Amino acid sequence: MKAIYFSSLLFYTAFSAAANEVSATKYNTQDFVLGGVFTQGIEGPAVDESGVLYAVNYQKQGTVGRVSEQNQVDTLLTLANGSIGNGIRFDSAGNMFIADYVNHNILTVSADALKQGKDVSNLVRVFAHDSRMNQPNDIAITDKGILFASDPNWANSTGNLWRITQDGQVTLLEENMGTTNGIEVSPDNKTLYVNESVQRKVWRYDLDEEGNISNKQLLISFTDFGLDGMRSDKQGNLYIARYGAGLVAVVSPTGLLLETIILKGQHPTNVAFGGKDGRTLYITMQKRGAIEMTRVNEVGRLF
Repeated sequence: MKAIYFSSLLFYTAFSAAANEVSATKYNTQDFVLGGVFTQGIEGPAVDESGVLYAVNYQKQGTVGRVSEQNQVDTLLTLANGSIGNGIRFDSAGNMFIADYVNHNILTVSADALKQGKDVSNLVRVFAHDSRMNQPNDIAITDKGILFASDPNWANSTGNLWRITQDGQVTLLEENMGTTNGIEVSPDNKTLYVNESVQRKVWRYDLDEEGNISNKQLLISFTDFGLDGMRSDKQGNLYIARYGAGLVAVVSPTGLLLETIILKGQHPTNVAFGGKDGRTLYITMQKRGAIEMTRVNEVGRLF
């Protein structure tokens, strides 16, 4: 598929309250996995080094599905103890990390286990646990393997931000934020982005090599609809799922709204880059229980 791109860009400052208004870009969006295959809890898309796509809650809650080809899905694992996954990330060695929002865990599956190509439910391990977490939601990772987790409290419209180091140590970086959700690291690992769903804001922090944050600034804000998962391309642009709006917003590292990608469904929950060249964007769709796909110009950050 070849995307057709709208030629002009509408520019906004990082503090624009009307940043969600931009002419929609025309993309050829289609289903990678048909509706109803996943539950409405579908989330956490991530692609491994071999190009296999994973997402949580395949057929039933508490599972992780493995999508080897278009509409070819099987069960990678079923979580124990009532755990339910949300965000998924891979480190540079190919190990999988899963945010378990029920039991306040970050779970892991080793790269060697994933290579077995079978159900690996019995090989899931707890990488980090902290009972102070509301519900670890989405996760981001640096090139050195430092994890960051958003942690919303939906009932109170608040949230926290956590860091998890390679030894599983959990540190609270900021509390009493808005409803933290989408989270991502820039390609140069010098910026951390966190969005707040209900408040419709995206924040940026300076990030050092040890995973410390500073200099918090507002990147962009929107006037309507929610914000969910987001990913970066190699140019540092963010692709943000706009829950309820039926689109993905493409935002520059300076907070300019570059494009909007119109989707088939109205409730995207997260995005991931994959395909043979890293320019296929996969979008998990809550109400449809589907995964949509489209082609974009830039390569994903971790491809």
